[in-house]
Amino acid sequence: MAWALTTAEAAFRDEVRDFLARELTPELRAAGRRSSGIFSDHEFGNRWHRILAKRGWSVPHWPVEHGGTGWSPMQHYIFSAELAAADAPPRAPMGPGMVAPVIIAFGTEAQKRAWLPGIRSGEDYWCQGYSEPQSGSDLASLQCKAVRDGSDYVINGTKIWTTHAQYANRMFCLVRTTSGGKPQQGISFLCFDIPAPGITIRPIISISGDHELNQVFFDDVRVPAEGLIGEENQGWTIAKYLLQHERGGAWAPMLRARLRRLQAAADAAFAAAAHDAHEADDMALRLAEAECAIDALEATELQSLRAQARGEPHGIRPSMGKVLGSELRQRLTELGVEIAAHYAAADLPLDDSLQRGELPIPEDAVFSMSAYLNDRAASIYAGSNEVQRNIVAAHLLAN
Repeated sequence: MAWALTTAEAAFRDEVRDFLARELTPELRAAGRRSSGIFSDHEFGNRWHRILAKRGWSVPHWPVEHGGTGWSPMQHYIFSAELAAADAPPRAPMGPGMVAPVIIAFGTEAQKRAWLPGIRSGEDYWCQGYSEPQSGSDLASLQCKAVRDGSDYVINGTKIWTTHAQYANRMFCLVRTTSGGKPQQGISFLCFDIPAPGITIRPIISISGDHELNQVFFDDVRVPAEGLIGEENQGWTIAKYLLQHERGGAWAPMLRARLRRLQAAADAAFAAAAHDAHEADDMALRLAEAECAIDALEATELQSLRAQARGEPHGIRPSMGKVLGSELRQRLTELGVEIAAHYAAADLPLDDSLQRGELPIPEDAVFSMSAYLNDRAASIYAGSNEVQRNIVAAHLLAN
């Protein structure tokens, strides 16, 4: 870590490290290293979530009364940094980090009792129904409809890029409940169980070969109206609240862990064969530039932590962090492919079968191309970077 810690913060860091040394198995560490996407496969991510739940650390950001830890902003940052440094499997945020804050802020007491415990324990696994064909970052144009029929809503339409829908047993979904007027005014936020009669989930295999994404089709799907969060047609307000949580968080810990691996891979690659000294020096310089960029991002995130501790609103900080973090993440994957050189062209899945034996080429070389291809989407998900720049510009020009 590049910042000075108080005695209490150092003691907390040591507590986290001791926990990780005891509970984070070699298999889970391997899964964390080999996770080329935003988060790890369901099997490993959920297994790690349940271990954290036993310690009371699965949902640290939640209010204490719902199972949160009551940590300071700096403790949260230290926790993220230590998990990334230890190669812990990155966990899916759809339940703990996205829909849970919405349920806490807008849900009824019955909804909190019904859904929060399963998210906290890892018993329930959620997916997000936001994007649609022709309605990617422009969520206001969504057309998936829900019509009230007695005690149910009947849903027809489709959602796309639905991450881990093949594993989920619950979904939170934006649906159109009213037409006419401003499009934002006719959207509602529904939570319901899946699978259900009339729901079809079709896989979308990404260019990296991963099955993270899906298209979900709704054909007269009946879901209980008690799954409505907030009031009907209030969904746009709730969706914006959720996106603040999706875009927020710390990028620097994960990026620093990635950089550490790149530096080790570069040392090994240039030591394994004769290379032009200028080539090695050039890569060392580019990695140093990336480290400076991570330092700058970390300083920005720490400033945000101090503002958060003072009770200041998020403002444009999540949008700034999303642009800087995602583009730096892409830059690191580009360096990874260059370091791997011809090995990056190898098509070897980093799956469980390969964890039982030695890879025929360096693991980081195999990882590099998968991460590169997967992270092409980093500047699109959670609101495209072009949209985030517009948000930042509009805020700055208004002040």
